Amino acid sequence: MRLIGITLFASALALAPLDIGVAQSLTDPQIAHIAYTAGQIDIANAELALKTSKTKSVRGFAEEMLRDHKAVNEKALALVKKLKVTPEDNATSQALVKQADDKRKELGALKGADFDKAYAQNEVAYHQTVNSALEKTLIPGANNAELKALLQTGLKLFQGHEQHAEHLVTELK
Repeated sequence: MRLIGITLFASALALAPLDIGVAQSLTDPQIAHIAYTAGQIDIANAELALKTSKTKSVRGFAEEMLRDHKAVNEKALALVKKLKVTPEDNATSQALVKQADDKRKELGALKGADFDKAYAQNEVAYHQTVNSALEKTLIPGANNAELKALLQTGLKLFQGHEQHAEHLVTELK
């Protein structure tokens, strides 16, 4: 339980700039970069799980994360190309990457059931945080209708990921 609390706290800290972002009015290129970065982070986490875990349900979840986040990121890249927009790196994206790199190092040191549980708990916390950021900051802050629609589609998919991750945590207890 302590690990879940720590993970939730760390994830909330990593996305804390998104709360400030409402006041700062994130631009669509910044929102696109944050969303793409969040997807890349989960792709990297899934690749680590596939490399590390031998548990069928964990590997199945990781394969789903890999497939779905790659698909959403491909749609995002196609959209920014169509709109002739360059995603803009920003403090929130940078904080996400740093926190995720630190967490991946921590997960990389674990093996077996310890890895599986920590990975699943991190996926719950990560999806809760990203879904909240999408709902409260990124979607309301997006000006372009197509970007907003893509973020809304992603949110529905990622809410399903959150539920799947919660189920996985329960299964691994």
